[in-house]
This record gives sequence, structure tokens and C-alpha cells, in this order.
Amino acid sequence: MTVRIGVIGTGAIGRDHARRIEKVLSGGKIVGLSDVNRASAEAVRADIAPDAVVYGTGQELIAAGDVDAVLVTSWGATHEEYVLAAIAAGKPCFCEKPLATTAEGAKRIVDAEVAHGKRLVQVGFMRRYDEGYVALKKVVDSRIGAPIMVHAAHRNPTVPQAYVTPMAIHDTLIHEIDVFRWLLEDDYVSARVTFPRSCARTHAKLRDPQIVTLTTAKGTVINTEIFVNCHYGYDIQCEVVGEDGIARLPEPVAVQMRLNASLQNDILTDWKDRFVASYDVELQDFLRAAAKGRATGPTSWDGYMAAVTSDACVAAQEAEGEAVSISYPDCPALYR
Repeated sequence: MTVRIGVIGTGAIGRDHARRIEKVLSGGKIVGLSDVNRASAEAVRADIAPDAVVYGTGQELIAAGDVDAVLVTSWGATHEEYVLAAIAAGKPCFCEKPLATTAEGAKRIVDAEVAHGKRLVQVGFMRRYDEGYVALKKVVDSRIGAPIMVHAAHRNPTVPQAYVTPMAIHDTLIHEIDVFRWLLEDDYVSARVTFPRSCARTHAKLRDPQIVTLTTAKGTVINTEIFVNCHYGYDIQCEVVGEDGIARLPEPVAVQMRLNASLQNDILTDWKDRFVASYDVELQDFLRAAAKGRATGPTSWDGYMAAVTSDACVAAQEAEGEAVSISYPDCPALYR
């Protein structure tokens, strides 16, 4: 079965997902496009999906009879509206993070999906599909004993002036927040944020770098350095310290050189290059599930848990050095 896909939001990530579905993956076809900037949707139709219909609104696209499933890749503040509409229409929906811009919004999606009685939503936490993280999880699950500590880093070479301190949580750490829950099979109970001195390349509205400490229900302590003006490259690090051994996230494949009297290898500078393969795998997973009228992968509950934790981390930024407690309702049976 070929799943007929409608894409809401045809900016960089929406355009790239449309390209994947049309040119790289199997089992899907782009039949609908929508964007607040209609010219953007028209450009994707011209360049990638010539048979697609351009709809005036995302709601019209979701309601279209020939759209089987929906990709929500629009501005984050619109995600809740479109995901709720897709659930109401009974159509599988892939939603890029964030699921919603507030924990309350994400909970409304959870409640709607539970009321529907079947999983329809996959959240775009692509790191769960990364080859390195998958290999790391196998080792954490079976080789190094119970996790005691995690040391991690999320470094970007630079960010624009519009990037401000809370975005280090909502736009950057959000990926670690989800992948560590999955990696450790554990939930968070508290968050703490500390700030070293700011680096010279930051600006008045961004305290950079910062260190976020999360403690889990099982007592694992996770320290994550967020440094978004590190200058040297895009660098994702993760080391899990277990009772019997230590496991590290593999480095991306790079040719090592002995050159100009030094031992060296290239470091990536673009997050899209670091995780390009995982995007392919996650969307292929979505297409397989959507062909059966359902969703798999990261759930609406995962999106809600990430939102609650993000809010706690931002509160911890504002209460520098103090622990902020994190609490959640019981997980619905649909997601267990």
C-alpha cells in the first residue's frame, strides 16, 4: 500500500521530509501541501511533488479525502492544533518536535489520543533511530550493569542572535531529555541548572554555556553540558557509567589523517549531517505503521513528558543552582 501523505509546513524540515518520502523511502507519496507562505508550498510541489495539491490551510489538508496521513512540520505553536485535527480525523500523524509548546497542550493531545483508543501520533525524536544511540542502548541494557551516571554534551558551533537562554532547553536539550528517558528506561524527578562564566561569543540574552543536571527516579544522575557557541563544530557526546563498566556513544565515521605534523579527523558542523540517516529510518518507520492506520515510535506521552521536563529545566534556569522537582501523572495504558 502506498500511503498518501499531506505535509503541513514546507520550510526546511518539511521540504526535506517531502524529498525523503518522494525520492528516498518506499511506501509513501506526497499528495498534499500547505504552508502559511503559499509560495513555499508551491515551490515544493514544483521541485519535489508535482502531483500534490496545495491547500489553503492545514485544516483543509487534514480533511481531504485522499490524504491518508499527515506530517506536521510547521511552526511549533501550530503543532497542537494540527495534531488534534489529525486525531479527530482518525489519520496517522508524524509531528516534529515539539509536540506542543506547553505541557498543557501536549496533555490535550494525549487525552485526545487516549479517547480515540488507538495510537495515531509519532513524535519526531529522531535520535532513537540513530545507529550510534541504538548501539549504545544495546550495551546499556545488557553489558555495563545498572546506570549510575551519565555525562553528556550538546555543542553547536554558533547560534543566531534570536536564540535566547530558554531555547537551550526547548530547542537544544529537548533531544537529550527524550533520548535519555528511552536509553535508561527511567523518568526524571528533578532538574538543576548551573552557569559557568559566559563565553565571549554569546550575547546579552543568552547565558552560554550551561550545565543541566537531571536526577531520575532510579537515582541516576545526568550531567549535560549545553554549549551552543563552541565554535569548533557540532558535537554530541554521551557516556554512561554503569556498575560494571562504561559505554560511550560512537563518534560519527571520519577518516583519521596524519597530516602537517598532526593526527586529525574532521568534525561535523551541521546537525543535519550528523543525524541525516536517522531521519530516513524514523520516517520509514512512520510509513510502515501508517499503512496499517496507526503510529509507532516516540509517543504523544513521550512528547508530553519532554514538555513537562523542559518546563522544569527552564524553571531551574531561573532558580540557578536550586533543584526543581518534576512530577507527572500516571502513564495511560495506551502508552505502556
